[in-house]
Amino acid sequence: MNATPITEPEARALADAITQVSGTRRPAEALRLIEMALARAPEQPLVLNAAGGHMYRTGEAGRARELYEKAIVADGNSKVLWLNLANACRALGDMKSEAEALEKALAIEPRYVLALLQKAALMERQARPKSAAILYEAALDSLASGAPAPKQAAAALAHAHDVVNASRRELEKFLEQEVAAVRKQHAAADQHRYAACRDLYLRKRPIYHNQPKQILFPYLPEIEFFRREDFPWLDVLEAATEEIAAEALAALTGDRAGFKPYVDFPPGTPIDDWVALNHSSDWSVYPLWRDGEQIPEHVQKCPKTAAVLAQLPLCDIPHYAPGAFFSVLKPRTRLPPHTGTTNTRSIVHLPLVVPSGCGFRVGADVRTWMPGNAWVFDDSIEHEAWNDSDEIRIILIFDIWNPLLSAAERDLVRALTVGIGRYYGVDAPVLGSR
Repeated sequence: MNATPITEPEARALADAITQVSGTRRPAEALRLIEMALARAPEQPLVLNAAGGHMYRTGEAGRARELYEKAIVADGNSKVLWLNLANACRALGDMKSEAEALEKALAIEPRYVLALLQKAALMERQARPKSAAILYEAALDSLASGAPAPKQAAAALAHAHDVVNASRRELEKFLEQEVAAVRKQHAAADQHRYAACRDLYLRKRPIYHNQPKQILFPYLPEIEFFRREDFPWLDVLEAATEEIAAEALAALTGDRAGFKPYVDFPPGTPIDDWVALNHSSDWSVYPLWRDGEQIPEHVQKCPKTAAVLAQLPLCDIPHYAPGAFFSVLKPRTRLPPHTGTTNTRSIVHLPLVVPSGCGFRVGADVRTWMPGNAWVFDDSIEHEAWNDSDEIRIILIFDIWNPLLSAAERDLVRALTVGIGRYYGVDAPVLGSR
């Protein structure tokens, strides 16, 4: 063949032909045809790369390296060519040139997963396990941020997961020893925020943000469960647990019709993960307050609960808050992860009837309800609940203002919420729903 200039479509067709004969013809015949293609297009990067691939696969790493280097002269901005050159150098045992080629590939595309995996493997061969773990983690992070997952890298990615997990466990043990003296020094101090910080760094704990469905009040800290000591009135609530539980059980027995499905989307509403619970009594509620109004017939049947609620600092927004209700979760029922409507209010749970097998998660914090032990949480952070037992679970739920809002901010949010309702009229969003 004469080495006359060819178009890119012709070069691509020639490269495809090389790949085909490489896998289907006998070695001698394939080599003859590939040499003819190289004679036809000796400077074309696509052809040189395809020919280099054949040489690499057939154990001719030296020849493959020559072809890749020649292709790079013509196209030095190809991350694939630099990675292929790195592969050839690895086969030849030339770690220095392999590293240089990988750096070139990553300079072109810093999130090039295949190059990150190979560079990590190079660190392992050089007995640099910590550097390897960092690079494997970078490869996994690149996938998480949207980089394509190469099919040929499945085994390498599995190995990357193993190395990264082992490295984190080793790091955790090391840090425990490093920090032990300081933790002991401050043993009487509240260390839960430090523990969360440590777990975030070790990636044992994901990061969750406020994602309310409607109103987000900026600059409030994202706190999953608030500190109990910030709510001294919880003692009043908890002291009445037995009487409140008795009223809830009496309502369940004597006024079963008063319990309505909590999830009650109208036709045409996109309900996604709530399909199984829409209009279902698997999660039902008995409201004492709804959208800022008492339910007189229910309050009359639960006087002790109503009296206790009257002593507490409930969220107060005309036509929207407070809401207070007994929440019943039937056996073998799970609520999908979800968020509430706003971070300007917080939610209080008083567990009343809680069989074993029930649990609750807010963000990364998973807790078990204990009858009579109340807590306050931010429901604008993703949360979920489950009852894996064979018995019902009952909790008193009500809302208060987010404790980090000032009095002025509460007034402003109240006016804003009412104003939104006045603007939309009957079509106003249901800001009080969870």
